[in-house]
Amino acid sequence: MELRVLRYFQAVVQNRNISRAALQLHVSQPTISRQLHDLEEELGITLFDRGSRTIQLTDSGEYFSNQVNQILALTDKTLANIHEDQDIRGNIVIGSSEARSFLNIAQSFTGLQKKYPHIQLDVISTNADQIRTSIKSGYYDFGVIMEPGDKTDYDFIRLPGESRWGLLVSNRSPLATRDHLELSDLAGEKLLISGQHGMREQLNDWLGGNTTQLNVVATYTLLYNASLMVSAGMGSALCLDGIINTNQSDLVFVPFQPRLTSGTSLVWHHGQHHSAAAEAFLKQLSSDIGQPLP
Repeated sequence: MELRVLRYFQAVVQNRNISRAALQLHVSQPTISRQLHDLEEELGITLFDRGSRTIQLTDSGEYFSNQVNQILALTDKTLANIHEDQDIRGNIVIGSSEARSFLNIAQSFTGLQKKYPHIQLDVISTNADQIRTSIKSGYYDFGVIMEPGDKTDYDFIRLPGESRWGLLVSNRSPLATRDHLELSDLAGEKLLISGQHGMREQLNDWLGGNTTQLNVVATYTLLYNASLMVSAGMGSALCLDGIINTNQSDLVFVPFQPRLTSGTSLVWHHGQHHSAAAEAFLKQLSSDIGQPLP
């Protein structure tokens, strides 16, 4: 009795259909049918009630199915434990928007590198548009994008925490003395906004479609560059808190009231084949933040 055949049997039981099981396992339907017939011959019992339109197990088949699940679970656990201490090497490439929640990525990678010191992390700071393009091309393993974002064709894990929206202003600005701003305050400012796809739509949604009076003087990809433009007097940058350290600088972050916040997600292309290093990182992150993988 081979483990491969037991996995065929398990897939047929789970899918209640030989054709769907064949697609899942990437083998032909006749191959599965022949293997199941040989399995019944080997065991000397009938596993399936073939009089039904869908796959139905006999009483003996039900018992055998429960035992198979335990056998395969123990096999998988044993193999995982065997390989757990083997060294994993390689590079993980992550394209990331600027976000405070990237700290979760850094903390998980720190834990991962204690187990596998030969894994290297390459982080590329960019926007969501470039992240999607580079994930599809296979250049990035993962991306960190702000919410809300289009995740069609992507699997993802939501990262803990949220960041608050507001304006990064010069300490010479009259707004710098305020403890909060309202969206209506944007109308009187020269604005620097993120150039990534969806930002103007987000503004339009916040302002109920009334964006015609906004004075957008520049767009930016990285907030650090925008902060230099704010220091130079070009205007105020619409951004998230916690990215630019304003301590001992000529900049002040003033949040919006009512609160406007965004979360972040780690994304990867649906069906993407991960390297051993990337797979190990996903498992580490999932464990650290207490979220199951999709």
